[in-house]
Amino acid sequence: MSVLVVGMSYRSAPVAVLEQVSMDNDARAQTAINLVACPSLSEAMIVSTCNRIEIYAVTTSFNTGVNEVVEVLHRASDVDIDVLRSHLYVRYADAAAEHMLVVASGLDSMVVGEQQIIGQVRLAYQQACEHGTAGPFLHSLAQCALHTGKRVHTETDIDDAGASMVSFAFDEAVGDQNLRGKVAMVIGAGVMASLAATHLGRLGVAKLVLANRTRSRAEILAEHSREANVPAEVVDYERRVEALPSVDLVVSATGADIFTVTREDIPAGHPLTLIDLSMPRDIEDEVGELPGINLVNIERLHRARKEATMHVDALDIVAEELNAYTSAQRVRDVVPAVAALRRQASELIDVELERLTQRTPMMGDDERAEVTRTVRRVVDKLLHTPTVKVKELAARSGTVSYESALQELFGLDTELGTRKTHA
Repeated sequence: MSVLVVGMSYRSAPVAVLEQVSMDNDARAQTAINLVACPSLSEAMIVSTCNRIEIYAVTTSFNTGVNEVVEVLHRASDVDIDVLRSHLYVRYADAAAEHMLVVASGLDSMVVGEQQIIGQVRLAYQQACEHGTAGPFLHSLAQCALHTGKRVHTETDIDDAGASMVSFAFDEAVGDQNLRGKVAMVIGAGVMASLAATHLGRLGVAKLVLANRTRSRAEILAEHSREANVPAEVVDYERRVEALPSVDLVVSATGADIFTVTREDIPAGHPLTLIDLSMPRDIEDEVGELPGINLVNIERLHRARKEATMHVDALDIVAEELNAYTSAQRVRDVVPAVAALRRQASELIDVELERLTQRTPMMGDDERAEVTRTVRRVVDKLLHTPTVKVKELAARSGTVSYESALQELFGLDTELGTRKTHA
């Protein structure tokens, strides 16, 4: 059994394809259930964000596992299998584990060091636990990845590279432009919308206009804004277009199946900056073709991305945690073999002692008990070194020869033994 990652990200696929394979919470849950129903897959969790979709699964067979994941993803997204294969990447075993640690640390993000991804990995893991698709392999790997991400953010300066996709989007949309006195509308009330509202407050907007399908959630966001001394009002979601002539900037982050803003919604001659933080897109592409309109969406952010310098300290933490994880996994893999060895030895002892009883009917109970203790003590001592050494050998990994394995397991000093033989 090994961990398998089949994924697609901004690095491997265009936005149009990413949009087609992206999943909401319900789709992720059902797809994970479909995955563990496959013959070679026993565990599954799915990370789906604006910039990636990654399926983490546990499989008994690499090739079969990949084919099953691709088939399930094809059925869930209706994207042609050949198109999927041309944009998907695959990681397996230790490489899969390393990939999750790198992702959770923000080292594979469009904005290196962005913090939202660790929360998204945590959400994917929690959802897999809730629906019973995460087992012992994904439990240990996800927990290691989340711990690694936390260490990277607390022990290095990686956060200075860019706090989040939200800050990156605002940098691209407004740059150093002063937003004081401006009015901004935020459509949505989820995590990304809340982050956008907070960021707008820090940039000094004069007022926030908030709209969300569930008005009560927009009211909560408005109250938080007022507590931060940023004036805010709520408009009904259905009347959001009516508010556009009175705002200077629009941020949409709903992930809706329909556009929240279309070309026809834009007031004629009214300059606007629009930021679309959703996948699938909230704002129709044609909006960006209008005069006086500055549209920043995921696709534009992909084009604007600059390669960031990987942080050496962060990579060192990932390497350290990966080594600890893989060592623990290898030790866990040998535990059943060690248990089987001891169980077989115990069964052999029982058989031989029973044979001894039949051959020595005149032996007293005290003598028989002493023989039993002696035999078991000898076997225990013989097995102690190999059972300890096999775990140490597994933890260190590396391919070893049969001869060196015997030396390690039984603590043999072959050079000394050779000298004695020739003496």
